[in-house]
Amino acid sequence: MNSRERFVGALTGAKIDRVPFMVVFGGEGAVAPEWEAKEPGLSKKIDGILKFEGPYRGWQDTWVNTFLVGEPDPVVVEENEERKIIRTGCGGLKLVSKHGDFHSAVLEAPVKSRKDWENIRDRFLDPNDERRFPGNWKEKCAEYNKRDYALGLNLQGVYNTARMLMGDEGLSYAFYDDPELVSEIMGTVTDRVLKIFQKMCLGVKQFDLIESWEAMAFNGGSMVSPDTFRQFIKPNYLKLAGFAKDRNIEILLGDSHGFIEDLAALFLESGFTAMYPFEAQAGNDVGRVMDKYPQLGIIGGLDKNAMAKGRKAVDAEIEKARRLLKRRGRFMPGQDYFPLGDISFENYKYFMEELRKAVLESERQG
Repeated sequence: MNSRERFVGALTGAKIDRVPFMVVFGGEGAVAPEWEAKEPGLSKKIDGILKFEGPYRGWQDTWVNTFLVGEPDPVVVEENEERKIIRTGCGGLKLVSKHGDFHSAVLEAPVKSRKDWENIRDRFLDPNDERRFPGNWKEKCAEYNKRDYALGLNLQGVYNTARMLMGDEGLSYAFYDDPELVSEIMGTVTDRVLKIFQKMCLGVKQFDLIESWEAMAFNGGSMVSPDTFRQFIKPNYLKLAGFAKDRNIEILLGDSHGFIEDLAALFLESGFTAMYPFEAQAGNDVGRVMDKYPQLGIIGGLDKNAMAKGRKAVDAEIEKARRLLKRRGRFMPGQDYFPLGDISFENYKYFMEELRKAVLESERQG
């Protein structure tokens, strides 16, 4: 079997020879600067060194722009040795740190009123803007139609798009103070994304998944209540699910960090079939999720922090992966976030080599 067949089969419960061994977070072009400094060229060859299956995360994105297009260039309004503050093309303000693992923070969201939203909607959200597609789109379609890896349709998320436009706090208030505006933003963005997806499906014969990048939870759980989810988010997820069903796309994958176990039921009732990355330090327990939601596809679940603690901690995490793989659930193991600055390449390499062994062992066990 190839990685495309394994990926789809692993997340849908179809019969496969084994689950795929995929990078999930990191890989080519995304290695830590310290790793690259010690081994120049590593960022271009790490996937081959560690024998990851499939490009990018293991499943591929087309890099068609389904969010804002045509924004003016950002402007630096303040800068020193530690940071800079940038005015974005759509009117937001963000701080960018020059050091550490996490580099940016929103200081001011671009949408503070209906007028702000209408300006962004009319200027930067045209689904027919040709700049959304790469110049070699026809050639890429020819490549995609011969692929042996999973390929996805991607969007910035329903909740996450509104969050990026309004900010965490602004959106939280707007659910109650201006629900009509929130509904309009989420509905408009979803409808326009689906128009872009329709164009993409004219060139690509079959996509394998729709992936929605959300940022809907923190370590205490969801940022929205079940009632708020059902009122604002679920109707738009059902639109995505209907589109997927009409085009025989079996996987709808939701991406959110934080504690997402309680969100799983809401995603499932809204037509989604899989979630990731089930961040360990937020308290997610993949085994518990498998017990409660056996129909849910799961990616991730392995604590990235083990790699910073040494081989003994890595070994314990790999043993957890082995136990979960033996259960034959809809599970594909992987680290639950990008490797951070406290992780050496040696420990990352050891983690991935041992995880690959665990995946291949699952094949031998039949």
